[in-house]
Amino acid sequence: MGRESLVDNLTGELLGDIVAGRLVAGGSLPSEADLAVRFGVNRLTIREAVRKLQAQGIVHTVAGRRSEVNPISRWTDIGAALQVVEARIGPAESSIQLLQLRRMIETGACALAATRMDPAGLRRLEGEVDGMREAAAANDVAAYVVHDIAFHDVILDSCGNQFLRILLDPLQELLRERRTETSKVPAVQQHAIEMHTAVLEALRTQDAEIAYAAMSAHMDQTERDLIHYVL
Repeated sequence: MGRESLVDNLTGELLGDIVAGRLVAGGSLPSEADLAVRFGVNRLTIREAVRKLQAQGIVHTVAGRRSEVNPISRWTDIGAALQVVEARIGPAESSIQLLQLRRMIETGACALAATRMDPAGLRRLEGEVDGMREAAAANDVAAYVVHDIAFHDVILDSCGNQFLRILLDPLQELLRERRTETSKVPAVQQHAIEMHTAVLEALRTQDAEIAYAAMSAHMDQTERDLIHYVL
């Protein structure tokens, strides 16, 4: 195995220790000697792995002492932080909290997009809804999820706010996993298609309040379906 793969494996193992609670914020990493024995690698590989964790804000060095684990609030790798949070609160609660986050962001984004979306954007939304219908008819969950996510991406992009994508892009893999889980249920697919159609029609009005209400209704339906069919 190449050095880069060894380093990635080691950082993943150490992150797993943090997720499992074997290493906690404020606690020290094991010594280089102990890690070298545990993973069967040399100390240079250990140091490279620790530097990678430092670059992600997961650990910090203390002069004359071992590296210590940072609080999650200091982590710069959102994906890694999500793993820890999900492990602590469980998949059910993390699904609810993720949906709450989507509601806060996407309702406002939809209201803003209503005043800025051009005809090309509306056509793209039409295409994604058509894609959702075709995928549902073919029982192609993967394709359905792609069109579902793309629909919401069009709305976010239409806002013209670059910070939105910076904030949400690290969440995309987790969002894709959650949508794939819920979209396996045919009833959920049909409800979502109806709600996406309603959001599209609301955006055509170019009225921010109507668009906000439509997206809020979509989030309400998503939460009901999540609780009823999945959780």
